[in-house]
Amino acid sequence: MKQSQGMAFFFALALLLCSAMPVGAFEIGARALYWFPTFKADIRVDDSGLTGDNLNLKDTLGVKDESFPSFEVFVGHGGHHLNVAYTPIDYSGSTLLTRKIVFNGQTFAAGSKVDTNLQLKMFDLGYQYDLIDTENILAGFSLGLIVQIKYIDGEAKINAPAYNTGSDFKFRAPMPMLGLGAHVGILHDILEARVKATGIAYSGSYFYEALADLSFTPFPFLDIHAGYKMMRLKIDYSDLLLNTEFAGPFVGLTVSF
Repeated sequence: MKQSQGMAFFFALALLLCSAMPVGAFEIGARALYWFPTFKADIRVDDSGLTGDNLNLKDTLGVKDESFPSFEVFVGHGGHHLNVAYTPIDYSGSTLLTRKIVFNGQTFAAGSKVDTNLQLKMFDLGYQYDLIDTENILAGFSLGLIVQIKYIDGEAKINAPAYNTGSDFKFRAPMPMLGLGAHVGILHDILEARVKATGIAYSGSYFYEALADLSFTPFPFLDIHAGYKMMRLKIDYSDLLLNTEFAGPFVGLTVSF
């Protein structure tokens, strides 16, 4: 499926689910997070009859840690919650190779200066149904089942500018996921905790994602967040082997009505 067709389907499905939710007093909001993860990543891409090398992005290719934003809009009614999110992950680095490497059918000689870029644009559509909801008792507690679709639009590039050579590999991965989400009120309408975990594993590939945060509500409609988030992604399919791990703190703001 082409990228434009995939994204059109993704957002059409989100609109369909929104229209199917019960009519009533909706919670509507938007959330922005900024994430400061450390990361580990290994990649191998085969092509043109050449088996690629297993490349560590930090140790072999000089890629450094980065921070990046995440954006989310959500609606809710009773025990039904729907959200759409976008996270643009983008890592770059440069180094002088200490050994010859092969990537996507292209050989880069030892001593070459190479520029590397890894992009993972992540689009999420999630639905949560609360199995337990005691939000009207004390400070409140809820536990829900999550059904989520994650769509990854990825690209890995290595270039050697001095030799005018390079190679890039694009991939797309739709991933249906299941998980649980919990909300705990600590001080009613002032301080709350949230925990969420989703994942899938199949045919040697997997994706796991989890977060925990505390939110403080200094004013009506505004929440300030701080928490910790981790993701583990492995894609072992056809010519690509990608194994990554991201983990670190985040801060954020939510506006909801």
